[in-house]
Amino acid sequence: MIELEGIGYRIGQNWLVRDINVTIEKGTLWGIVGPNGAGKSTLLRLISGELPPATGEIRLFGKPIHNYEPKELARLRAYLQQKRDLNFPFISLEIVLFGRHPYLNGTKETTADLLIAKEALRQVEADMFADRLYPTLSGGEASRVDIARILTQAPDLFLLDEPTNHLDPRHQVQILNLCKTICDDSKTVITAIHDLNLASMYADRLLLLKDGISVACGSPETVLTLDQLSETYGIPFEVLPHPDGYPWVMPCLNPS
Repeated sequence: MIELEGIGYRIGQNWLVRDINVTIEKGTLWGIVGPNGAGKSTLLRLISGELPPATGEIRLFGKPIHNYEPKELARLRAYLQQKRDLNFPFISLEIVLFGRHPYLNGTKETTADLLIAKEALRQVEADMFADRLYPTLSGGEASRVDIARILTQAPDLFLLDEPTNHLDPRHQVQILNLCKTICDDSKTVITAIHDLNLASMYADRLLLLKDGISVACGSPETVLTLDQLSETYGIPFEVLPHPDGYPWVMPCLNPS
């Protein structure tokens, strides 16, 4: 379980996140949605422990996050950043093996570690890139390798900042299906995502942010409503029921 109680973060007098109160149950897929600058990435960085909150407390599995040792935290949660620039000439398999670092205790990776890394590459259909230099990969190829890296870390909590960026529709669906499989294994996924329809299709719960404040929190049906979307994004929307039961969201750029 992840608990956020009164969480706020600011730079100077500018609040990036304010008064967030959320309880995230184990085994659920949460989507954080909202416009650019809403505080999605900042909130993920707070949950990861990268940033200390200015107000409130974050508890991971019943323990305040600041009480975890770095190695213990690295085994508990994995964080995929939105911006992932690496220009050193590592091959993809070496990048994925970085995920095993919290388990190595300064020793060289074992055959078991290599098998874990190769299986993670296979899960995201990136095994054919194992010997390719990471900087030579396309944006979508590199994204799949990055996701393999956090799979290799084998945490209980996955924090993903725009994991479907640069991916074609097939691989977007593949990655989000993988997220659902992770949750079926009693692990937890929290992802910031801009595509409202993908969020509606896959998330168990959504947190809608605007200017760092929670506008709505709940099921896709209760969050993705006309009034809340229009207020948050500043444009009119049309929301229709998809045959599979979730809301189907379309912005109306030329309202009649």
